[in-house]
Amino acid sequence: MMSRGATRISRSLICQISPRYFSSAAVRGHEPSLGILTSGGTTTFLHGNPGNGSERTALTWIKLPMMRARSASTVATVDQKDKDEKREDKNGVADGENGNKAVVSYWGVEAPKLTKEDGTVWRWTCFRPWETYKPDTDIELKKHHVPVTLLDKVAFFTVKALRWPTDLFFQRRYGCRAMMLETVAAVPGMVGGMLLHCKSLRRFEHSGGWIKALLEEAENERMHLMTFMEVSKPRWYERALVFAVQGVFFNAYFLTYLASPKLAHRIVGYLEEEAIHSYSEFLNELDKGNIENVPAPAIAIDYWQMPPDSTLRDVVMVVRADEALHRDVNHYASDIHYKGLELKEAAAPLDYH
Repeated sequence: MMSRGATRISRSLICQISPRYFSSAAVRGHEPSLGILTSGGTTTFLHGNPGNGSERTALTWIKLPMMRARSASTVATVDQKDKDEKREDKNGVADGENGNKAVVSYWGVEAPKLTKEDGTVWRWTCFRPWETYKPDTDIELKKHHVPVTLLDKVAFFTVKALRWPTDLFFQRRYGCRAMMLETVAAVPGMVGGMLLHCKSLRRFEHSGGWIKALLEEAENERMHLMTFMEVSKPRWYERALVFAVQGVFFNAYFLTYLASPKLAHRIVGYLEEEAIHSYSEFLNELDKGNIENVPAPAIAIDYWQMPPDSTLRDVVMVVRADEALHRDVNHYASDIHYKGLELKEAAAPLDYH
């Protein structure tokens, strides 16, 4: 009586826990790669259901690692892996052309496949073909705003004071100098555009296009950096210097723009005048042969629509032309404020690159 009761209890217990730890699945043929323990021929398990001769009952003991599902079979694991691979093919990451990874999203957001005018694949993701342009290298380079007012003189002498430690640190290393200074030059446009953006939201008013104009300036300066990175690689202490200088300059310019936009734009105008001077010295060193006139980076050729055989000298020429445009725009913005107007009251020079 005791043995029958124990037998019934054990059978009931096995029936309850067996699906958690064992799996009986029909397996066609032999599956050694799955590591399945198979019973022979028509052997059944627990319930004694007869199987046909072409099938085997797969018996698998499942190891339960920590933090994973409590029960699963080897067959189920393989099936799940196949499903995951299909899901990855559909919604995951696949290798794109030129070694880039193309992300195909469930949300339907896909990167367009772009080509150049000659039909070759567009390789850049940081800018698009319609954002490229040919700079006006004939722009007047010797323009200078003579400081008259107190704020003008503050801006002028502030920039002159900043030039001294820059010359001392970089000396004649113009490639590295250009790369490092562009990390700072891209800040004013972003700060100004951000503050004008927030002001437009607070006051429920248009900006006259100046938000876009200043952000275009910041993006253009950033592209200068991306270009010179191909020419000169920063050293570890120069990277550390970027953290320090950018942190100080961002906050200083942010506070200056809040206090006096006319002063902020005038400072940038004078900074661009100094940039023109620096790039002119860069060209002189290239012409003297002190700096190797290497081929232009591919990113520069595409961004400025330059001929394929362009050189570093050609790159410096177009970058200097960009700086001259930024000089004019920022002095113009400061003049608007000096007239007692807001920027929104004078149309911004959009798409001036």
